[in-house]
Amino acid sequence: MVGLVPALLAGAGVFIVVAGLLNYMAPVAAAPNATPTFSANPLGTVSVPTPSAQGSRSPGASSTISFSGALATRVRVPALGIDLAVVSSKPNETFPLCNAAEYFIDTSVTPPKPQLATPGAALATYIYAHARVGMFLPLLSHSMINDGHDMLGMFAIVYTDDNQLHIYEITKVLRHWTDIAAAFGAATDQLWLQTSEGPYVASPAPGQVKDLAVVAMPLGVLATDFASAHPTNRGHVCSDAPRK
Repeated sequence: MVGLVPALLAGAGVFIVVAGLLNYMAPVAAAPNATPTFSANPLGTVSVPTPSAQGSRSPGASSTISFSGALATRVRVPALGIDLAVVSSKPNETFPLCNAAEYFIDTSVTPPKPQLATPGAALATYIYAHARVGMFLPLLSHSMINDGHDMLGMFAIVYTDDNQLHIYEITKVLRHWTDIAAAFGAATDQLWLQTSEGPYVASPAPGQVKDLAVVAMPLGVLATDFASAHPTNRGHVCSDAPRK
């Protein structure tokens, strides 16, 4: 079994219909025609509508994405067929859910608050899931071929609960990775997708279990519709999850 170890806390590239637009885009009001579509191009192809005047930046302006504080609700890597609801981790979680991806909840404060789950902020958005069929297995499978070089340049999309989608480009594939501090220490908008490279171990010794992390950098933000940004799936307890 291949699973995640939460003990570790745990165009060629891009074709854009409106040339150069995505690099300067700020969040815009949600609209039914604002949903991007993706082709089967190996790296993914995105079609975007022209935003309203208040939703664009002129060339040369800062490309920093505005921070809305909205939580991640869904993650997609279209070229790999990944499309998962994103939910909060459970208190004292020892084995993540199946059929969903997760972000961390800090239970050391009252009330508990999300950690690294707000795309567009000057920090990492850190999303993890099992390396299983229908989940993050394609990340692991592709990482084993030429160190995952074919994933570089692929789109990764994170939807948020304010009906926006944040578009990222994969820039790094980190195999045999153990240093989660790099994600927690990020000071710019980044996306980290993490899964494991080996079997679940209940209490691994430090450095015993290594993970896979895929890092992506922001390209822009678009509006989307409510249904796309609010998947109904909430995941379920894995059939092989350890029982207390």
